[in-house]
Formats: sequence, structure tokens, C-alpha cells
Amino acid sequence: MKVLITGGNGQVGFELRRQLATLGEILAPSRASLDLSDADAVSAYLAQHQPDVVVNAAAYTAVDNAETDQALATRLNAELPAQLAAYCQKRNCWLVHYSSDYVYSGEGSALWREDDATGPCNVYGATKLAGDKAIAASGCQHLIFRTSWVYSAFGKSFLSTMLRLGAERSALSIVSDQVGAPTPARLIALVTQQVLTALQFKTSSHDIGSGVYHLAPKGEVSWHGFACEIFQLAGNIGLPLTITSESVSAIPTRDYPTPAARPLNSRLAVDKLEKALGIEMPSWQSQLALTVEEIASSR
Repeated sequence: MKVLITGGNGQVGFELRRQLATLGEILAPSRASLDLSDADAVSAYLAQHQPDVVVNAAAYTAVDNAETDQALATRLNAELPAQLAAYCQKRNCWLVHYSSDYVYSGEGSALWREDDATGPCNVYGATKLAGDKAIAASGCQHLIFRTSWVYSAFGKSFLSTMLRLGAERSALSIVSDQVGAPTPARLIALVTQQVLTALQFKTSSHDIGSGVYHLAPKGEVSWHGFACEIFQLAGNIGLPLTITSESVSAIPTRDYPTPAARPLNSRLAVDKLEKALGIEMPSWQSQLALTVEEIASSR
């Protein structure tokens, strides 16, 4: 089986390359070898390599920049998924795509469910939603995984930023009224591997059908709480820090203005995915601990 991973050098893409290696031949072209912003180049690549499964980990994720760079955000988050979906529909093969909690309004405090009304509060969310809709409308076999607050042991993320700032400063102020579940790229890739293995080898008696699934750990936390847990774990394991959890101040979103609005509620219900795969999603705390340990062991 030939598996195409777009965005293979990103946080999720890197983990996918590790996790999906046993499924067959992995195609993970770099930006230099495939410009995903060029629709003609993508069409030519698909025609030449003819993958049997497409896993789309590419996205325009600079939330604030998307407010002004709408053309590129639309190309990567909406038009590219539509193009990949059209290929998969024609070839009768599966498309795995990663979406975002930002497709919802971010209001209230209840867990978002896959069939809840959408209503993005910024351009990034709107382009991600457009991609979801294009995939569903294509008629291809698809799995859209909506996830939240992605981080990893490698690359740039909130985790890496906190570890850097925590080694440079003795105090920080972090937003405390935005709540969600930090999701490691490793977990996203692991679930993807389980799903594709079940589909390829028919190893699951559970119902894994086309549609939208939430993919995130159990539990919830604010950005402030997330930062405090990072510093606590990093300190316990001996990573260099000049800060402690006690010196991290909690502030409201209004005190940290950004070009793009942010959802206050990013809580995602994950029982649909658990039931489909017959699994239980782990806690965000246990996943963060594993990732911090991975960072420590790599240094």
C-alpha cells in the first residue's frame, strides 16, 4: 500500500511518518519537492505516484497571520483538502484529514460534539471548516479528525515556547479563560495508525465509517493550567528552568489581545471515536508527561 502524507515535516506529519511505516510505502514529499500551494503541482504528483491512501497533515496554522493572508490560508486549508478529496473519490481510496476545534464558535462550557452547529470566530477556523465541508461534499471515503491544541516533543508549539521562556524568565502571565485539551502529535498519529490498520486488515469489529471524529485526550485545562503543569513536570525531571508554577500569573483573554479572536471553549467530546475504535482515550496529563520525558531523554 502506498500512503501519501502531506505536511510530513510538521509536528503531526513527523509522527505519522514514524507510526505509519508498517502500513506500506510512505510518500512524504518536502516543500522543495512538492509545493502544496500549487494546485497543478499537486495534481501532477498525484497522477505520477497514485497513492492508495492520502493522509493530509498539511495546513496553514498561523492563526493570526490568516486574518490578512487569506488567500494562502484558503488554498491550504480549504482548496487542498478539496483537491485531495476529489482524487480519493475518483480512486475509491481513503482520505484522512485533520481539522480543528476552531470550526466551532468557542462559546459556552459544554463539550462540543461532532454534530453540533459550527461557527468559526476567525479566518483560520472558517478556512478549516470550508475544508471539512469540501471533503464531505466530495463523496470520498474520509475520516476528518478534529483536534485541539496540538504540540509535540519536536518543532514549535506552546510546549516548546513555555520550556524556552521558562528557562529565560522568572515570571509569566498566561491566559486562563480559554479551555481545551492539549493533544500530542504522537497520539494523533497513533490513532490514525490504528484506524488505517483496522481498515486495511479488517481487524476491528467496530463501525469505522466516513465522517467527523474528535481526536483529543480526556480532561480539560486552561492555557495557564497547561503551562503550570509543563513547568511542574519539567522541574521534576530536571529540565533547565528559572521559573516555577507558582510564578505563572493567570490573566483573561482581554488582557492578551491578538489579531484573530480565540475560542474560549475548545472542549471536545471523544466518545464517538472511542466507540468506533473500541478504545479509551488517555488523559491530557499522562500524555504531557510522556512528551516531557521524551524531550528530556533527547537532550
